Amino acid sequence: MIAKAIHYESPRKDRPFVSVNCGALAETLLESELFGHEKGAFTGAIAMKKGRFELADGGTLFLDEIGDMSPPLQVKLLRVLQEMEFERVGGTKTIKVDVRVLSASNRNLKKDVAAGTFREDLFYRLNVIHLEVPPLRERMEDVHLLVNHFVEKYGNAKKIELTPQAWEALYTYSWPGNVRELENVIERAVVLNSGGLIDPKDLPAEFTKSKGDLDVDRFIPPDSPLQSTLEEIEEKLIRRALRLSGNIQSHAADHLGITKSLIQHKMKKYNISV
Repeated sequence: MIAKAIHYESPRKDRPFVSVNCGALAETLLESELFGHEKGAFTGAIAMKKGRFELADGGTLFLDEIGDMSPPLQVKLLRVLQEMEFERVGGTKTIKVDVRVLSASNRNLKKDVAAGTFREDLFYRLNVIHLEVPPLRERMEDVHLLVNHFVEKYGNAKKIELTPQAWEALYTYSWPGNVRELENVIERAVVLNSGGLIDPKDLPAEFTKSKGDLDVDRFIPPDSPLQSTLEEIEEKLIRRALRLSGNIQSHAADHLGITKSLIQHKMKKYNISV
């Protein structure tokens, strides 16, 4: 999503945006995918095929999971980045292109360079401008925006909403698979929901596992006054919801299953400012 945003907000926005997942293809297939091949270059090459570099000429090529690229292919990529020219697999004609290359990896490429599994010269050739995107669990305020985006993307213009319980499940999950996992979860929920309302039963099993009963004897002293204890818990829940939601009150209200006007009333009551 960030790569697309960079492309479509740049002077190249009217030219192609092309992406390829370097970790999803074997080395020989990835080479053909990137640089194309000539007819007869290998078994099954029944016609000439342009590669992603050619298709992205004038625009942007996004190389996702570049840390999974094999060392031999890293050498070929380095030459293309330096010269902006290459030959198709099985070909001899040099093809020149004008492509902006963006890349991403969930690996620590500096450690891979130190370990000798990723070329140092390629790393520095790619690392002109470095953007580090924190994992989704560290930017939970993005969950609401991303969920709405994916609901719109997969909802086929249907009005689909989430119950407060569904929002709570999404906000309290740790998202080890980051945005890709969130997109898959929402795509599944859009398919499974009934009546245009997503609730916890539309989410994967790990979202609906019982969290167990609150251990009152362990966490609350036996002589605690009821009213002040409830108010203290309520204040802490509101503060936590606001923190997880990036201080966006409507998102925090969704997280708590209350209205925006009610959370504003509670914030005033507990002197909470954002």
